[in-house]
Parts: sequence; C-alpha cells; structure tokens
Amino acid sequence: MNKRILIIEDEEILLNLIKKKLIDNGYEVLTAMNGKDGFDLIKQENPDLVLLDVIMPILDGFEVMESMNKTSDFNLKNIPVIIISNSGQPIEIDRAIKMGVKDYLIKTTFDPTEILEKVNKHI
Repeated sequence: MNKRILIIEDEEILLNLIKKKLIDNGYEVLTAMNGKDGFDLIKQENPDLVLLDVIMPILDGFEVMESMNKTSDFNLKNIPVIIISNSGQPIEIDRAIKMGVKDYLIKTTFDPTEILEKVNKHI
C-alpha cells in the first residue's frame, strides 16, 4: 500500500505542484485548503505524513498542530509533520519544532525535489 501524504496548503498553485511531485513518486495524496478541513482529514484518514502550511484561513498551522497534540491518536508523536513557512522566521520555526514538527520548508527557497527529499526522510 502506498504511503499517504496530506497536504494542507491554501495556495492552490503550490498545492498542485507538491501534489504532482508526490504522486509522480508513488505517494497517495490527500489535500485540504484550510486548517479545519485539514484537521478533519487527519482524523478521518490518519495519513502517514502531513505537509502543513503555517498561515491559512479558518485554522492556521499552529492551531492544527495544537489540535493534533490534544488528540492522542493523531498527535505529532504519531504523525510526522513538515511545516511550510512563508517567512522562515526563526521564532515561527522554533515554535513549530517545540510543538513537535519533524522539519520545515520555506516557500521562497524550496523546490519540489527538496519536498520529496524531506518527505522520504521522515516517512
């Protein structure tokens, strides 16, 4: 069975780019364009890894991580999360790492190959 990756990202072009790269490399991909729908999918689908944007509508990435950590079956110890940051601000990255994320990507500097490398490393 293919590993399932959930992408929670509100920028549709970026979401589709990441999705295509992962599908082309044998992953099953689920997507959500806001934090609430993403958290609902985490509970319903129990993905093998989550790529999580930080700044999103309805629930932001930190709120999703807080919700995950309050749910014993779906917390950051059980499901690896890689955050996708717009800014890459150290305070934002440090906060996410303290919450339990495995890695991070910065939107302005990453490419699809980097995403694949990080996913493969943590899955």
